[in-house]
Amino acid sequence: MLRIDVLTIFPEFFGQVFDFGIIRRARLAGIVEIGVHDIREFATDKHRMVDDRPFGGGDGMVLKPEPIFAAIEHLLGTSERAQYPTGTHVVLLTPQGRPLRQMVAKEFADQASHIVVICGRYEGVDERVNETLVTDEISIGDYVLSGGEPAAVVLVDAIVRLLPEALGSETSAENDSFSNGLLDCPHYTRPAEFRGMKVPDVLLNGNHAEIEKWRSQQALEKTRKYRPDLLEGENGDM
Repeated sequence: MLRIDVLTIFPEFFGQVFDFGIIRRARLAGIVEIGVHDIREFATDKHRMVDDRPFGGGDGMVLKPEPIFAAIEHLLGTSERAQYPTGTHVVLLTPQGRPLRQMVAKEFADQASHIVVICGRYEGVDERVNETLVTDEISIGDYVLSGGEPAAVVLVDAIVRLLPEALGSETSAENDSFSNGLLDCPHYTRPAEFRGMKVPDVLLNGNHAEIEKWRSQQALEKTRKYRPDLLEGENGDM
């Protein structure tokens, strides 16, 4: 079973977000266990301060190291990265991280037994957290969010759906967009004709070889049209 712990200053954000769909089924089936922890609970001063002004001046606030170190020690029994249990990943969600792609999510799903996700806020996290605690830096895109909480939901969802038996079908994840470096092919369902728009004949003829060939061609054409960047360099980054 995979254990995921999320560190945040806004635990209320997550509310019931992990109680729906695939993630809920995976939790009920014992495939994944998810915990959400308030970083403020690990602050020791009477005001439960988790942020302070940056040295050197500048706008905004920076998350302090002490509560985060204490939280990691509580969850892992150590703040020494070299002493983390095998399969443990401490992930900082940050714009400077490597992009979250399908193969990155698959790495976590295949290799991790415990993932601790640190949700950044304000101007960021004290660099000593990054230098000492963090094993992986992840970004979900080239844009700025108010905090790491939405990114944490994206990361958890992307990983959980790739866990064995989470989807109920062994081939569902294999056929997802990006799994083979391409976008998914178009899909149709009943009725076969709707307002004059017909389902392609090839999908109705029962010839599975022809259907697979059509789907592969359509996936390639769709990728070339909407995401030609995925075809550059033979998808080396996928």
